[in-house]
This record gives sequence, C-alpha cells and structure tokens, in this order.
Amino acid sequence: MTLDITYTTKTKQLIDNLKSVCANYGLGNDGNEFKIISQVFLYKFLNDKFRYEIKKLKPELGDSKTFNEQLEAMSIGERELLMDLLDENVPRLKPHQLITYLYNIQNTGDFAKTFDDTLRDISVENADVFSIKSSTGAKDKLFDELSNFITDSSQRDAFCRALINKLFEFSFEESFDTYFDEKYDFFKDIFEYLIKDYNSDSGGKYAEYYTPNAVARIIANILVAEDEKGNKKCYDPSVGSGSLLMSLAHKIGEDKCTIYSEDISQKSSTMLRLNLILNNLTHSIPNVIKTNTISQPFYLEKQKFDYIVSNPPFKLDFSDFRDDLEKDSFKERFFAGIPNVPKAKKESMAIYLLFIQHIIHSLNDTGKAAVVVPTGFITAQSGIEKKIRERLVDKGWLRGVVSMPSNIFASTGTNVSVLFIDKTADSEHIVLMDASKLGDTVKEGKNQRTVLTRAEEARIVDTFNNRQAADDLSVVVTKKQVKEKNYSFGAGQYFEVKIDHLAISVDEFNAKIEGFEERLKALFSHSSLLDAKIQKELSQLRFNG
Repeated sequence: MTLDITYTTKTKQLIDNLKSVCANYGLGNDGNEFKIISQVFLYKFLNDKFRYEIKKLKPELGDSKTFNEQLEAMSIGERELLMDLLDENVPRLKPHQLITYLYNIQNTGDFAKTFDDTLRDISVENADVFSIKSSTGAKDKLFDELSNFITDSSQRDAFCRALINKLFEFSFEESFDTYFDEKYDFFKDIFEYLIKDYNSDSGGKYAEYYTPNAVARIIANILVAEDEKGNKKCYDPSVGSGSLLMSLAHKIGEDKCTIYSEDISQKSSTMLRLNLILNNLTHSIPNVIKTNTISQPFYLEKQKFDYIVSNPPFKLDFSDFRDDLEKDSFKERFFAGIPNVPKAKKESMAIYLLFIQHIIHSLNDTGKAAVVVPTGFITAQSGIEKKIRERLVDKGWLRGVVSMPSNIFASTGTNVSVLFIDKTADSEHIVLMDASKLGDTVKEGKNQRTVLTRAEEARIVDTFNNRQAADDLSVVVTKKQVKEKNYSFGAGQYFEVKIDHLAISVDEFNAKIEGFEERLKALFSHSSLLDAKIQKELSQLRFNG
C-alpha cells in the first residue's frame, strides 16, 4: 500500500497553515515561531496517536464524530483500565484534553488560558516518557504556554482558536496503518519539511547541522549488518536533529534498538524528541540529554555503546572550558591530546578532535562507529589528528574511510570524509574510498550542492561492504601499508599510477614527430606575424592631449 501523495500534501499544508496563523498574529520569522509550530504539531500528532491506539483496543469507539462523547461517557474505572492497556509509549490523555473538545468550546471565555492549561497538564501527566533531561536530571516541559508569545493579550484567545481550527481540519490516523518502510519515509519527509526553515546555524554553540539523507543512508548501510540480533544501544554525542540516528535505527529496526544522545542545544533536543516520536522511538526520549558532551558528559562512565554515529561541529571556541579537560579523570578519554587555545581566531579551535576521541572511548568492546570529519583530518602529518589515526590503526580498529564529494552539505563548503571505526575490524582489508568525483551539482538558493543518486549510494555501500578495489574509487590496504604511508587514510595516495603503452613502429614514431614539428613551425610562424602586427599598432599610437 502506497501512501497517497495527496495525504503527504495535506500534512505539509497543515504545517503551512500553522505558519500562516503565526504570520497573521505577528510571529512570522519570530524567534518563538519554531516553538509554536513544533509544539502544536506535536500536540496534534499525540492527540491522533492516542485516538488511534484507543480505537484499536476498543473498536466500538471507531466513530470519529462521537469518539469524545463515548470516551467521556465511560466510568473512571473503565477509562483507567483502557489507559493501563495502552503501550507505554502512547500518551495518556483525558477527554477534555483532546482537540475535538477544545474545538467545541473555543468560543467560551478565556479560551487561551484553557488551551495553555490543557497543554501544561498533558506535559506534567506524561513527563516520565516525553520529557528531556539535562545533565543534572532536571526535566524540561513538553509544551510551553504558547499564548504568552502573543504580546497583545487581547489577541490571545483568537490566536489559540485559529490554531485549534487548523488542527481540527486534518487527521494523522490513516498514516498509522501504512507499511513500516513507507511510514518511515513518510514521516522523515514530513519532519524535514517541518524543520526546514529552522534548522540552521543561528550563532549559538554547537550549531545544528542537518546531515544529508544520502550520507545518513550510506552510514547506516555500511555500519549495520543484515543479521543484527538483540537490542542495540545507539548513541550520538552531538545529535543535532537526529537524522543520523533515525537512519541507523530504521536499518536496525526501531524495535531492536535504544537511542541515546547528548547535545548542548535545547533546540536540537526539541527537534530530536519530535523525530523520535514520529519514528516510533518514543521509548528512547528519556535517554535524550541536554548537556555539554565534552565538558559535562552524562554517559561517559554510565554506558558503552554498540553503535555511535556523529556529525560533530568541526570548529568552535571552547577556550572557556579547555583547561577543565586536562583533569586526570579525562586523561584516558582524550588520549591524543587537547587542542591549544590560539592567540587569534579562537573560533577555529578543532573541537571535532575531542568528539572523535570521546566516541572511541564510548564504544563497547565490539562497537562500531561512523564519524563525519573534515577531509584534512585523514592526511594531516602531525599533531592530534595523526595520533588519533595511529591509535585506530595500531589497535586494529580502522574499518575504512569514504571521502565524500565537495558541497554535499548545504551548510558548509568544507570537504568531508566519513571515518568508519570497528573494534572487531579486519586489519588486512581496510577500505579507503575517494567518492569525490561522484554526484551531480544542483543549486539550492544561493549555494551549490552535490547530490548523490541512489545508484551512486548503492555503489559506495556495495564497494565498501564487499571490500572491493575499484579504479579511481577505492583501494583495499593492510595495516602494514597504512603505517608505511605515515598513517595516511587518503585513498589517492594508494592508487596505482597506470601508464598506457602504445605499440608503434619506428616509421609511425618518426611520422608523428614530423607532424608535431610541422604544427609547431606553423604556430611559431603565426606567433611571429602577431608580434609584428602588435609592434606596428603600438608604433602608431600617439598622445592626444
């Protein structure tokens, strides 16, 4: 069963309608617009998910028009029994907290207060499952008091009514019946559409870079074996909006993995929570931690991981906590060292080197990781970069590297590579790949971006997983060969230089040389004529004052 394209269109139309409401009340491009759009969208999704799951348990409630009335008509005991039967990842809502109820009472006084109170109560009553923790254990709120973002208090009731009317027009319930793969693709598309105007570097620390889908798919398809068994612990220490983790979880199976993450940005954590809910990973929300992963890691001594994926910030000023990283408890973690604070351009401090070391330290004994790094990392001849590469090779943990095409990230022009780490790697078959010549260039706004086709993605994955050497694309090398090349991970340094030899006779050779000489004479003659003509023209120039 294929999701009807009109259904996708309607979902995107809902998002556009919510943005239109914000614009009509003076909140278009306002700093709080993202909070309103994402939280109202989430309320709608949770409302419809609750209705869908209740109807599965009690099919006689299937009439959408009378659902609220029938639910409210039940005794408290009957409703509590229904709630107990719900999956733990489904929100527990009361009849007066549903959208239909708010729609029906929207013309009563102080509607904005009723709207805010409803969202606050849902947040409090479902905090154990849906709240994000900080490193201190403090939980955030699922919903803010959204009407307060309207500074003119006389407009708040009308604003909340407009939001409810948009939510009432549409239902997600049909989408929950679709096949698994299509559901993932559908909600991935919707999530990207929802955040597309908000997922950018706004000047804050640890800017949220959205990893392109092609890169996320390549990473997941290389990392995850087809026959994975058991529940896998998957982690991203700089999670952003979670695109890498979502692809990884989908490849493993959402019911076969648990997600863990850290990020300093509240906005990133909010995006990830929404992504987890949309992708049937609500059970992992309590593992989303808002913290500074480098200076205040939450999971460092608590948990080791089966899989780690990360697209960390490459450069960032961390001078304000740099000295704290040299304490003894971090010595083993930062085995290759900590970048010094430069006298100028502190913002260029290579914080990604700390993330790589943190990732290596956080893997369990059979763990696998994929880290997006600036391509310069793979060939640097000294410093922390080389020490990290030496550790990976000497320990036998390097599975390989894929160097991506330039401009594959819309948000940065830096050339990037993906470093694949595997605690059980085969040191005799390290795959180094230069995929920089692949992809088509497209224009996105003012920027040029390189886009890989699905066929090119498959070629990268298959070549890497099958450990194949391919002309101008990949080489398969040994630990010994990498050491001989000063621990370089650049595929180009291992490619064979091929010289094509053409068998010709002496007469053919002499004829070719004569031909070259004749052409050169003609060119020299033409050059002399040009020289004479130029000199003649110059001699005729006169000053006309």
